[in-house]
Amino acid sequence: MTSRATVVSGEALYQWKLQAQTQARQANVPAYEVDWFLQGVSCLSQSDLSLGLYRDRTVSLAQSLDWLTQQWQRRLSERVPVQYLVGETPWRDLMLTVTPDVLIPRPETELMVELVQAWVEHQESISEPMVWADLGTGSGAIAIALAKTFPQSQVLAVDISAAAVDIAQQNAQRNQVDNVKCFQGSWFEALKGWQGQLSGVITNPPYIPSQVVLTLDPEVTHHEPHRALDGGNDGLDDIRLLAEQAPEFLQPGGLWLTEHMQGQAQSIATILEAQGVYKAIQVHQDLASIERFVSASIAQPTSKSP
Repeated sequence: MTSRATVVSGEALYQWKLQAQTQARQANVPAYEVDWFLQGVSCLSQSDLSLGLYRDRTVSLAQSLDWLTQQWQRRLSERVPVQYLVGETPWRDLMLTVTPDVLIPRPETELMVELVQAWVEHQESISEPMVWADLGTGSGAIAIALAKTFPQSQVLAVDISAAAVDIAQQNAQRNQVDNVKCFQGSWFEALKGWQGQLSGVITNPPYIPSQVVLTLDPEVTHHEPHRALDGGNDGLDDIRLLAEQAPEFLQPGGLWLTEHMQGQAQSIATILEAQGVYKAIQVHQDLASIERFVSASIAQPTSKSP
């Protein structure tokens, strides 16, 4: 977003907001997104916007009111996600740069970090320093959150998209983490040399069946990267590959964790069971009580009798 900083009266901005909310309702777009949009182009907080605390003062904007109007019309007519319009989105305690080269990180994905934390807390012993791989990193959200949660660990962030890798690197710098290393490549192909060294493989891969992708909201189908959504005929093509290849890279006892769509949990559990090397296969729900994640551990090798 090219900066054209401007100062407007709070009352003028308030009237702009009221009009934008009316337009949103007419276009069947959530009216609360107007506040998201304004937070992205100003220093106003949600409280400021909700209570109108700015009406009797001037407000600094990154862009002019004309620019806001043009971009808001793109939200309504082209269904461009508001996060792409302002070029960033909050996620956990992070602020992340996002463009149409990366998926917009979803709130439910935040739980993956909590699942990793809980797993670590229940380990009797774990090799230090821990090495995590975030495969299909996109904006780098998961990788950066892991890096902040486990500051003594190393996090390997992988994406097949060079543009996504650039954004992940920018976000690591923006959020002041120095223990994330980014790799461009397809899944484990980018991690040659790391066999047997990973404490955990964490992934939010493409998992939507090809035919379902075409039926999603236009914000997703027309604007988010198709390659990061489409998981093949049943949505599980990439998850199968990750389940098959992860044992070569994980330490004994290491964690395997994926996000998935509703209705896929048992199929993923079956895929893991078929590998014969996973134990403690568990299904985890999101905050809406929807099955959203599957985790497992690599079985420790058993000693053979002489």
